[in-house]
Amino acid sequence: MRFIVVALLSVTLAACIHRIDIQQGNYITQDLVDRLKPGMTKAEVKGLLGTPLLSDAFHGNRWDYFFSNQVARRNKETATLSVFFENEKVVSFTGQGRPAGDSPARTAPETPRPQAPGKQ
Repeated sequence: MRFIVVALLSVTLAACIHRIDIQQGNYITQDLVDRLKPGMTKAEVKGLLGTPLLSDAFHGNRWDYFFSNQVARRNKETATLSVFFENEKVVSFTGQGRPAGDSPARTAPETPRPQAPGKQ
C-alpha cells in the first residue's frame, strides 16, 4: 500500500515541474535588419547587431547571427541572419529578424513611482 501511495505522489509531483524557457543566440529585430546597409564596415555591423554567434575560420567574410527560443520544451522559434563582406564592407545579407514587438524577454510589471508631496 505504501508503495502505491509513493508512486502516485511522485507521478503527481512530476507533472508540477517548472520548465524554463531556453534562449540562445542574438536577438535581432527586423528594425535592426532594416538599418543594415551595403557598404557598412564590420565595426559598424558589430555595433548595430552585436558580435556574431558564428564566425567560421574558413569563411572569414561571412557572419552568421542565430536566435533560438524554446518555451517550456514545446514550441521552438528560430531566426537566422547571414551577413556577407567583401574588402571589410557589407555586400549582401540574407535572412530576417524577429518582429520588433515580439520580445522573448519577460519584464516585470512597472511599479508606480511615488509622486512628490503637493503634486497630484
